[in-house]
Amino acid sequence: MGADGSKTRTRSEGEDSSGWRGFFSSMGLSIPATLCRLAPPGLHLNQRRMLRGKAPDIPEHVLRLAGVGPDKLRAEWSFPAFIAMFLPEFPHKVVPGHEHFQVLSYIAKGSFGPILKVKDKARQKTYAVKVIPKAEILRLGVLEQSKEEVIIQRQVHHPFVHDLQDCWQTQRHIYIMCDYCSTGDLYTYWQMIGQFTEDTVRVFAAELGCALGFLHDFGIIHRDVKMENILLTDNGHLRLADFGLSRRLERGGRAFTICGTIQYMAPEVLSGGPYNHAADWWSLGILLFSLVTGKFPMPPESDHCSMLRKVRSFPYEMPLSFSPPLALLITELLCKSPSRRLRTLERFKRQTFFFGMTFDLTLLQRQPVEVILELRERPDRAAKARRGFTLSLQPLKGFDYDSFLSPPATPETLLEAGAHIHSAAPLPGPALPLQPAQDKGQRWEVFV
Repeated sequence: MGADGSKTRTRSEGEDSSGWRGFFSSMGLSIPATLCRLAPPGLHLNQRRMLRGKAPDIPEHVLRLAGVGPDKLRAEWSFPAFIAMFLPEFPHKVVPGHEHFQVLSYIAKGSFGPILKVKDKARQKTYAVKVIPKAEILRLGVLEQSKEEVIIQRQVHHPFVHDLQDCWQTQRHIYIMCDYCSTGDLYTYWQMIGQFTEDTVRVFAAELGCALGFLHDFGIIHRDVKMENILLTDNGHLRLADFGLSRRLERGGRAFTICGTIQYMAPEVLSGGPYNHAADWWSLGILLFSLVTGKFPMPPESDHCSMLRKVRSFPYEMPLSFSPPLALLITELLCKSPSRRLRTLERFKRQTFFFGMTFDLTLLQRQPVEVILELRERPDRAAKARRGFTLSLQPLKGFDYDSFLSPPATPETLLEAGAHIHSAAPLPGPALPLQPAQDKGQRWEVFV
């Protein structure tokens, strides 16, 4: 879940951006008198009784966005409504508490809340859990996108796609639990080694190509393919993660939202669309170029308009150090015209760069990626994974565990998070122009 350290707000095309008032008005509801009607009619009487309780604490700035006074909204806000609007994607659970779960460490700071390493004591398994405050989701108008993320991950199961294990809600938070990848993310190892050999990149390319082809067959466009969103298994194989910007796109459909990580974004995305699944293959081309050369074709610009001008004029010439098959593959991926770009798995497999290589999913995972296993043992791995940020208990201070999680671990055990740690600051709101990123892997977005 390494990529989730940069979890970003996004909004589906055509969605109103006026905060809570826009959200409720789009449903034909007014604030706050009708909120109590949002509870699903099928709830059992006992469930209704269970849901009733103390109204959630709502930040003052959220109340202002709602257009009502804090006393009035707090008096009339219905706890069942605060649960119901997140159903059915996030089931309401009364979780047993710290006798079943233990917070082992802080993994990353997402845009909405912390990502924690959690141990399920009953199963003796470790997971990564995103903890997202409901008030923040509603304030930023990303309720539907939050639901879309888990809907997509429930539908897809593939050896090179990160698995969703569970998701639920409590009074104030939603939780998204995925497998914990202790090896970390690809960006960390790229920083450590500088550049990978073509033989290693061939394995990575085949695995990522299979993952993208699988998703696209389901109509899913990822929209944020980048090194930070690629986790590594114990054997060094890849798992594409973070579906926070993903959406389902019908055959022949087009998207228009400018979102993603700016140095990976295809020209048609930077221009505000229309674009389709071909945009993911462009991002793959940028990623493969960077893995082999140790640098991006172009550094990120401060806003999407400047980046678009640079991308449109940049020749994307392949270095002489590339083998002809690799140069051909990346040239076809970085074709500026989406209609002529390499954009299907079948065409991808036929590239001469993969001559003699299997695309069988089981055989691809049979041999460990030795360079990753070697780098994993290096003493500087944890420092590279932290991206220069210092861990402390500060991100967890005042955190409301909703009787779900045990108290946080000590500062010493927090450092155990190792290679899975990276940090990203929240993005600015949906305004133009975009602000400069605080980290190389920062996501960008603007709504047009």
